[in-house]
Amino acid sequence: MRIGLAQTRFPETPYDGLKSVKEMIMEASIENCDIVCFPESILPGLRGVGYEVEVYNHEFQEKALEEIRLLAKECNVSVILPTEWKDELGTHIVAFVISRDGEVLGYQTKNQIDPDEDQFGYEPGKERKIFKINDDTFGIVICHEGWRYPETVRWAARQGASIVFHPQFTGEVKNPEFYDSAMICRSVENNIFFASVNYALKNQISTSSVVSPSGERLCKAQPDTVQLLVCEVNPAHATRLLALRFKPELID
Repeated sequence: MRIGLAQTRFPETPYDGLKSVKEMIMEASIENCDIVCFPESILPGLRGVGYEVEVYNHEFQEKALEEIRLLAKECNVSVILPTEWKDELGTHIVAFVISRDGEVLGYQTKNQIDPDEDQFGYEPGKERKIFKINDDTFGIVICHEGWRYPETVRWAARQGASIVFHPQFTGEVKNPEFYDSAMICRSVENNIFFASVNYALKNQISTSSVVSPSGERLCKAQPDTVQLLVCEVNPAHATRLLALRFKPELID
C-alpha cells in the first residue's frame, strides 16, 4: 500500500484550500499512491487555531466534494478529505473517504471534540467506522482523538484496521515531544501503522509521519514545508497482536 500524506499550507480561503487539495491529488497520482490523506478540516480550514476561516458554506462544500470525487476517479487515487460538514444534527468535523473510482464511501466524524472547539458549536459524531480500499482495511481518528483518546485507535485496530490515518493540526506547542511520542504509542500499543498528517506551519516541530507497527518512524516530513510525504507500507506486517489481546470485558 503506497500512501501519501499531504502536508499543505493552511488555506487562505476555501478556494485556496480546494486548489491545494487538487494539486496534491495530482501529485499523489504521479507518485503512484493508492491513497492520499489531508490535514484536519482542510476545507474550509480549521477554526480556532489563529487563522481567519470563512463562514460555513454548504453549497461550496458540496461542490468541492463533487469536484474532488471526479478528480480522484480521473487520477485513479483514493482520497481522505477532512472537512466541515453540516447535516440535520448540526455541524461536524469529518473526514470523507473517496475511492479511486470516485465513489464516496462515507465519512468518519470527530467524536471527541477538543474543549477549545466547544465555542464553535460542533456536534460530536456518535459512531466509528472502518473503511476498505484495495482489500486494505483502515480507520480514521481526527486530531484530538488520536492524541488524547487512544481507545479510538484501538477500536479501529480491533475491527481489522492495519493502518489508522490521523488528520491533525499541531502548531507551536509547549511539549512537542508528546506529539511525536504519541504517534509511536498509537502504533506500538496496537501493532499497526499510524499515519499522521499535519499542516506545513511556521515554528513547526511536530510534522507529518508514518510509524510502523513496531514503533519505527518510517518517514517524516520537513517542518514548515509543503510536501507530499510518500511511504510504502505492507499491511500484512500489522499483526494487531496487542490490540486483539485487550480484554474489554474487564472494564466498564
